[in-house]
Amino acid sequence: MVSNYHSNGARSKPQWEGKVSARLAKATADQIWPLLNDFFNLHKWFPGLAACYGIHGTNGVPGCIRHCEGSSIPSTDTNTDGHSQPVSWSTERLTAVDHGQRSLSYEIVDSNIGFKSYVSTVKVVPQGDDGQDGCVIEWSFSVDPVAGLVLDELVRMYKVGLQQMAGRLEDGVKDYDF
Repeated sequence: MVSNYHSNGARSKPQWEGKVSARLAKATADQIWPLLNDFFNLHKWFPGLAACYGIHGTNGVPGCIRHCEGSSIPSTDTNTDGHSQPVSWSTERLTAVDHGQRSLSYEIVDSNIGFKSYVSTVKVVPQGDDGQDGCVIEWSFSVDPVAGLVLDELVRMYKVGLQQMAGRLEDGVKDYDF
């Protein structure tokens, strides 16, 4: 849990924090990092994400912005008849990339899924002394509480999504020339 106070001393709502990980036994960190570092193409790997594309800047360079659409987290928008929209979306800015540590961080700029003050970091950690014993993907996030969701459920959704993404990444590695 992060601080519950603003710099001016006023009390704020506690932020939710979560971290999930997935082990990939058949792919190294050096193989997985280029796939995850492709910021504008997360839809190739993440289940429930129908589209992901760049709308500003150069792919993989801090400051670039992507637009994502999918159904992994329900939309908070409603139609004029009061029913939920079937497609959720978010606009996300890449805030940091560390190729040596194989990590990237991003924030949600706008969305219809209720995320406010959302920051996330994805890191690929090599396993074994020589890095050839697979890798672990770690995905951590910090977000203001989301109406209609419970933190444990949000973490569960991330865990399931990351496990499925790990399987897709392992399968996808064979299609790339490293």
